[in-house]
Amino acid sequence: MIIITQIMAYDLEKENKEILARYKDLISNTYRTLDEDQNKLIRKAFDIALDAHKDQRRKTGEPYIYHPIEVAKIVANEIGLGATSIACALLHDVIEDSEYTYEDLEKIFGKKIADIVNGLTKISVMNNQNISIQSENYRKLLLTLSEDFRVILIKIADRLHNMRTLESMRPDKQQKIASETVYIYAPMAHRLGLYNIKSELEDLSLKYNNPEVYNEITSKLELAKESRDKYIQEFKKEVSEQLDEEGLNFTIKGRAKAISSIYRKMLKQNVTFEEVFDNYAIRIIYKSDAKNEKFLAWKIYSIVTDLYRSNPSRMRDWISQSRSTGYESLHLTVMGPDKKWIEVQIRSERMDEIAEKGVAAHYRYKEGYKNSDDQNFDRWVTEIREVLEQQQDLSTSELLDNIKLNLYSKEVFVFTPKGEIKILPTGATALDFAFSVHSDLGSKCLGAKVNGKLVPISYVLQNGDQVDILSSQNQKPKSDWLDFVVTSKAKSKIKAILNSEKNNRTAEGKEILQRKMRHAKLNFNDDEINKLQKFLNLKTSQDLFLGFQDGTYDMGDLKRYLEGRTLFGNLLQRFRKSPTTKVVTDNDTPAQDLDLIVFGKDEEKLNYSFAKCCTVIPGDKIFGFITISEGIKVHNDNCPNAINLRANYDYRVLIAKWVNSESFKNRIQIEIEGLDRMGMINDITAVISNSMGMDMKSMSIASDDGIFTGTINLEVKNKKQLEDTFKKLKNINGVSKVKRL
Repeated sequence: MIIITQIMAYDLEKENKEILARYKDLISNTYRTLDEDQNKLIRKAFDIALDAHKDQRRKTGEPYIYHPIEVAKIVANEIGLGATSIACALLHDVIEDSEYTYEDLEKIFGKKIADIVNGLTKISVMNNQNISIQSENYRKLLLTLSEDFRVILIKIADRLHNMRTLESMRPDKQQKIASETVYIYAPMAHRLGLYNIKSELEDLSLKYNNPEVYNEITSKLELAKESRDKYIQEFKKEVSEQLDEEGLNFTIKGRAKAISSIYRKMLKQNVTFEEVFDNYAIRIIYKSDAKNEKFLAWKIYSIVTDLYRSNPSRMRDWISQSRSTGYESLHLTVMGPDKKWIEVQIRSERMDEIAEKGVAAHYRYKEGYKNSDDQNFDRWVTEIREVLEQQQDLSTSELLDNIKLNLYSKEVFVFTPKGEIKILPTGATALDFAFSVHSDLGSKCLGAKVNGKLVPISYVLQNGDQVDILSSQNQKPKSDWLDFVVTSKAKSKIKAILNSEKNNRTAEGKEILQRKMRHAKLNFNDDEINKLQKFLNLKTSQDLFLGFQDGTYDMGDLKRYLEGRTLFGNLLQRFRKSPTTKVVTDNDTPAQDLDLIVFGKDEEKLNYSFAKCCTVIPGDKIFGFITISEGIKVHNDNCPNAINLRANYDYRVLIAKWVNSESFKNRIQIEIEGLDRMGMINDITAVISNSMGMDMKSMSIASDDGIFTGTINLEVKNKKQLEDTFKKLKNINGVSKVKRL
């Protein structure tokens, strides 16, 4: 929620007309048809929300009521929920931001609406408390699965509108919210089948986390729009003629792929925008009754592949067996009219609605269609609930990783001995299958028979496998099982059993250590335990207790600790008194002497060092991160860990700014590629060493079939020097690509 209380002059009459116009637009554009009682419910919710937010404004200066109306529009039209959800969306900030209470809403609207609004309030309150890392929101979201899915769906709508109106926030706040969005809400939207919303959330997150890349791809898509539209018209003309001859009722649409999707392909395939060959797709949507739906899909597939050569390796059949989200479609890639590969999606109007609206559309087609949409979705809900119940002792970040593990996973379809289908993530093993059947079966799993052949529990399942699990009462989970299971259910159950056994051994080791310390005349307290732990170079006190439980450490180690304690104390005193002590950065530059970077809004000079997970040079966008044991670490904004740090530990992130940097140098690595020729290495060396005066620490060049690739380690003063070097390198005859690693 974003509110300002500054008193300003506003045209209230004009604003009231705009509020009413937005409300009417909401009512007239709902996915579902509303009856009189439902309209009355929504109007009552609107009136309460209008009263609750009457004196509140957003950062933009607009009336705050605009926000719940826009969230309700997303819920009503883009997600497709009904009157109860629309009313809750209008009320979603009322308990948190006004004098209305849960009891008030319960009296006015009943328990169901009050509970949903209260669930949304809990998530918002968690969002505003620095005592909890951001992934705690995820735990809250997931816990609502056992209550009401509408809480999650409305929260996703709330986040989508906040992302659409993020311009008014400070850049650091924009990045924090964008990181949390791509880390938490986009995966959840994906898993609920809201693919359009998921793509928009990812695109908007990229816009604020990496604006240079976002703007570059956006501008290139815009430049290519005319040729793309021309291509789509040509494709439509050729395909439509054939489909019309068959008497089919259809529409053909073309669209650019999501910006974030194109960027992921650029990174994954290590290519430029121009080298991404399928950055837009064509969709054929046909009318059909339930009886002929699959038949018509394959008929259209046959017509398209008769016209254009298809790529069999890129064919995806989600009609014979839908994805666990309920998504159904035929995807194929064909060599189109311009002799370029293009993705074509074939789906019925029903399939298209489910692809657009996700879980909200399932209930519209419960009668007359024999598909596993609701079964698959309910199975996923059940699995999430089981994981939550089994992981109460896990940290939030561990829970987050376990749940997110399956959100984006592709799937394999396998069969039980009785022929029932099980859907598991790609890469799932026989052991994952065992846990999916029952936790006890997984815990006692010895091996499996796949298609009648004996295989180990680590066997990776393939589509169509029939799996029969072999078990034994004497079998117990082992720690190495975690190395090859991929489902969150299997991981969580194995960890729970191992942790239970570990806790028992830890308690036993603690008692053993307590007795030995008493004999050694050492106090058994937190301070002494911490010192002993550090002396033995252990990460946690649990490691210490386990070491004494299994005999790794004994009385001799306690005696060494006693002897070394006096010597360590003397050295520590000498270190504290030394006048030359200073913080040293990872590239051996004394940071506090140079004052290269200042932190926070007040631009304080604080001791820091540079993180090792990324490279930083003056001119890079940077931030500081407060670590538990190593002080402040400075990261590049494009660091691979940046989104995780901002999403989970935003309260430990510091704004950072370059100041004096004349004496700074840092080592970075660049990659260079092009057509090989005589003298190429000399030309590259001349640019770096002679033209730019840079210190080249190492170079590795390899050539294959006339194409060379190489990496060069350079010592760079600042970003401008690096950019100028890149320009000169790209001007060398034959060089096609230069990038910073």
